[in-house]
Amino acid sequence: MLGTATPGGGFPAYGWPYAEVLNATDPTLAIEPINTKGSTENAPRLEKGDLDLGLVTGEVTYEAISGIGGRKAKNLRIINATYSQAGMFMVKADSPYRSVSDLKGKPVVWGAGTSGFIVLARYVMDGLGLDFRKDFQAILLEKAGDGPPMVLDGRAAAMWGGGVGWPPFMAIAKGPAGGRFIAPSAEEIRRIQAKHSFLKQTTMPPGSYPGQGGPVNSVGSWPFVLARASLPDDVAYRLARALHKGQGALSTKLDQARESTLENTLAAAPARDLIHPGVLKYMREIGLLK
Repeated sequence: MLGTATPGGGFPAYGWPYAEVLNATDPTLAIEPINTKGSTENAPRLEKGDLDLGLVTGEVTYEAISGIGGRKAKNLRIINATYSQAGMFMVKADSPYRSVSDLKGKPVVWGAGTSGFIVLARYVMDGLGLDFRKDFQAILLEKAGDGPPMVLDGRAAAMWGGGVGWPPFMAIAKGPAGGRFIAPSAEEIRRIQAKHSFLKQTTMPPGSYPGQGGPVNSVGSWPFVLARASLPDDVAYRLARALHKGQGALSTKLDQARESTLENTLAAAPARDLIHPGVLKYMREIGLLK
């Protein structure tokens, strides 16, 4: 089983095509995606061995392996990095708000309460000296897909999220007014990284969403497909091989999956020994590692 997240979010949008392509590329695989509450459910379930695979944001992975909020996770291994994901707000294009400070005190949809985006929001806002719950009218959802209507009808000033092709942002961008991004300024990014250095600056390229004319810079990290460490090496090897061979087909189904390469996985992993041994074996076989 592959744990994704709540309906309408980015992880389900990734998980189903991922399973479909890898299963078709290697018929010995039988990946079954399921909806979960997201990263904060998937990581502990993987640690306990209740899931075989799970999608987990970089921030939740970082907290788990660092022991933040509990004991250090020892049963998590990386199969692959998914796509670079930086946090930002989307507002309606005709919104008067232009900066993070403009949104202080306003109703903001932060996403599903169990989503990894909430963890990212906590770090980013803390880097700016803000509390995402106290300094905004925080709206937490049951599922991410409930957010766009709240922005479109004016109940919320903005929605927090990130990543190329994220379904809630796409829904807002395709609304009658269109959408516009609000992200930390260059100076704000420096402040955030000074306090939370594990967050990396990333750029979302122009044209990632309808009406987006220029790049959007922010901070974030790479989510991962994680496995329980006890997943047999030969299964992890076949997953890596199927991803590598099926990468073109997966990219055709999902634009952001163009970043789901083993090269990016090697670069994004916090430590090499967190990559599953079966994946490392395939990386050596294709010459990525010696």
